[in-house]
Amino acid sequence: MRRRRTQDSLVTAARRAGVTDERVLAAVAAVPRERFVPPGAESEAALDRPIVIGSGQTTSQPSLIASMLAALELTGTERVLEIGTGFGYQTALLAHLAAEVYSIERIASLAERAREHLAACGIEGVEVVVGDGTRGLPDAAPFDAVVMSAAAREVPAALAGQVTEGGRVVAPVGPDGAQTVVRYTVRDGRLQDPERLSAVRFVPLIADEPGSG
Repeated sequence: MRRRRTQDSLVTAARRAGVTDERVLAAVAAVPRERFVPPGAESEAALDRPIVIGSGQTTSQPSLIASMLAALELTGTERVLEIGTGFGYQTALLAHLAAEVYSIERIASLAERAREHLAACGIEGVEVVVGDGTRGLPDAAPFDAVVMSAAAREVPAALAGQVTEGGRVVAPVGPDGAQTVVRYTVRDGRLQDPERLSAVRFVPLIADEPGSG
C-alpha cells in the first residue's frame, strides 16, 4: 500500500510540473523509488525532493527527472546514454522508455549499488559502466538520445559526436548557481537549437583528468 501511495504521489508531482507524456508518467508509476534510496530513507521516497545518496551525490527531484525524460521524446525504440547513474532511479525509468540504456557512473560504489537495485527490481536492457561521463561511451555509440544528471558549463564536445542525426541531448548547463536544463538537437555532429527548459541546481560533472572531454 505504501508503495502505491509513493507512485501515485510522484505521478501527481510530475503532472503538476507539466509532464503530459503518458509513457513517462507510466514509467514513474511503475518504478518503486523507495528501492533506489539509501537504507532508512524509504519514507522520503514519496516526497518530490532530492535525496542524499552518499559520496557527495544526490538523487534528483522526481518531477524534474520526469520533465527531463519527457524532453527526450522517447518512443521506445531508442538507444539512450545516461551520464550519472547514482542509485539507478532515473536509469530504471529510462529502461521503461527506451530499447537500450547505457549509463556511466564515475563512482564505482554507486555503480555497484545501482546494478544491485536494478537487478532486484528485474530491470533489463541496461548496462552500467564505471567511467568518465565527459567522454561518453564511444564503443557503444551511436545513441539516439543523451541525458546528463550532472551539470557542466557546456555539454562535453565528445557527446555530440556520439548522437545520431536528429537525436536529442538534455543537460543541465551553466555555472554554479545559474544552471539551466537545456534540450539540444544534434545536426551534422553538433548541438543545435537549444531550448531552455528550467532553472536547476545539480552536482557538477567531473572529468577523470584535467581537460578531458
